[in-house]
Amino acid sequence: MKIAFIVFKDITWLDIVGVYDPITRLKALNYLPALTWDFCSFTQEVTDSHGLSIGPLIVQPDLTTYDAIFIPGGKGTRVLLQNHEFINWIHTAEGVPQKISVCTGSLILGAAGFLKNNKATTHFDEYETLRPYCKEVSHERIVEDGDCITAGAVSSSLDLGLYLCEKWAGKEAATFIRKKMEYNG
Repeated sequence: MKIAFIVFKDITWLDIVGVYDPITRLKALNYLPALTWDFCSFTQEVTDSHGLSIGPLIVQPDLTTYDAIFIPGGKGTRVLLQNHEFINWIHTAEGVPQKISVCTGSLILGAAGFLKNNKATTHFDEYETLRPYCKEVSHERIVEDGDCITAGAVSSSLDLGLYLCEKWAGKEAATFIRKKMEYNG
């Protein structure tokens, strides 16, 4: 399995790290030894609104080569909704088997057209913003509908990461990883 972690200017890092940590343990603990991932961006530089940067990045890779894309949230998602070139790049992941988001990353999935027939969730302050992009807005913490999985606000990222561990490697793996993380959520 190969995952594209999509990163962008004004990202909320906890959105991505909350998923990244348990998922990468699937490889480290040999539950999914062939698991790989890339940090993918539309631009050369990615910094959150407080100045924390990440690199190196793969800039505008072919998203069709991935088994899953993951889009976190952050203030930058509102600007990206108006960036047609970015949305068109995300839309190239149409055939990717799993499209996943946390917080306002679901707005990007929606703008790319992936949620139009789906139930989805997002940050609680953005339910109305999500409404035009999906069939139904849910207030659930994690929503899986078709090939899309969306999660609520920032703290749901860790729950989503463990949810994906169970989905991809089974309950035993997720339980073990949860225990290693000493997470009782």
